[in-house]
Amino acid sequence: MIKVITYGTFDLLHFGHVRLLERARALGDYLIVGVTAEDFDKSRGKINVQQSLMERVDAVRATGLADEIVIEEYEGQKIDDIRRYEVDIFAIGSDWKGKFDYLNEYCRVVYLDRTAGISSTELRSQDQSFRLGLVGSSSYINKVERECQLVNGLHLSGVCTEKPEILSESLRSLPLMTSRYEELLEASDAVYLRTHPELHAEQAEKALLAGKHVLCESPAALSVEECRRLYRLAEEKGLVFMEALKTAYATAYSRLLLLAKNGKIGKVTSVDATCTSILEMDPKDPEGLSRKWDSMSEWGPTALLPIFQILGPDYCDMRIASRFADREHKFDTFTRIFFEYPDAVASIKVGNQVKSEGEMIISGTKGYILVPAPWWKTDYFEIRYENPAENKRYFYQLDGEGIRYELVAFARAMSTKHTLYGIEPEVSCAIAGVMEAFRAQKNLRILQDGGTASLF
Repeated sequence: MIKVITYGTFDLLHFGHVRLLERARALGDYLIVGVTAEDFDKSRGKINVQQSLMERVDAVRATGLADEIVIEEYEGQKIDDIRRYEVDIFAIGSDWKGKFDYLNEYCRVVYLDRTAGISSTELRSQDQSFRLGLVGSSSYINKVERECQLVNGLHLSGVCTEKPEILSESLRSLPLMTSRYEELLEASDAVYLRTHPELHAEQAEKALLAGKHVLCESPAALSVEECRRLYRLAEEKGLVFMEALKTAYATAYSRLLLLAKNGKIGKVTSVDATCTSILEMDPKDPEGLSRKWDSMSEWGPTALLPIFQILGPDYCDMRIASRFADREHKFDTFTRIFFEYPDAVASIKVGNQVKSEGEMIISGTKGYILVPAPWWKTDYFEIRYENPAENKRYFYQLDGEGIRYELVAFARAMSTKHTLYGIEPEVSCAIAGVMEAFRAQKNLRILQDGGTASLF
């Protein structure tokens, strides 16, 4: 058997890619395709890759030409792969001619003529441009503005905020629509919402009805029905509605999700995630509380994300315990939720006035994944086994806290009219369902000050 290996980014897979794979396959009996990970691409200067690693792997797999797909993650891996898989031929596009001659020491190197007249770079340059309006009164939108400058196809059209004083100098130079949301919609093709969670569904719906695409900070809605209605409306209007949760688009998170789902640690039996911070606020100031995000709104969606993406949204039972800062039990300073599945369990701990180790542990029948604090912004995680010699560490670059990748996915979805969600609609609706149950105090136990009440 003659084994052939080739490598590529395969961003926006096109006819040229397919022809190269066909030529490589014709050289032997077994084709191995190396898909380059985002971090390795960045080290080579490719900072404009539009598709996630999982999207690109799926696209290569869909061609039916690859017998095996590997992920290229580090310098020197080509030699390791050639040795590991006992490769006979290394094939690569002719634009790399001479670059990989050193591999002739390990196998035969073949440079394949590339298809003229088409490239991923040219396809990206043809992308449509969109005017994006920012909405919110949190300094977080300053981060979004900075990342927008690095994403092709996005141009800021203005800002709608009730707190212009929190805006950066560059944001202040944009058209400012103080409390004039409709005016911003008229000037934009899409909006990013970072307002209070109670306003998300209403503002998102108004934007969709106006024919605008929406990227809405999580939680996108506070009830399952609201969430479903938004996705239905977007589909009916031919628009993009995406939930903005930066963790879902981070390279390390995508990789650990793939490893967990593909059985790297066996069957997953438990997912436990903690997200906490100390929020400066005065509990005696009801008005101040009403302007802030409670613990569940601030951290709940992030902590719930891996549970629903790994174990699914169909849990059997959910129990909640919360400590509140107000007598009406509307603003939680700490919440813990326990989930039961037919063959697994999960838990989250979130707090705005409680500090704990912000790690995540995914337990399986063969081993476990440890993601150190702060796991939601991780660039590193470990897979650990009973035999420590088998443990493996994974390192990935995280640019812009994941916001950049989120914006790239949104821009691409608007351009292609095809959304590959970082957060699937069913997961988004499951998060909204938990928010709904929490606000209705369903299965909720209130922890009294100084008390030690338990979930069980």
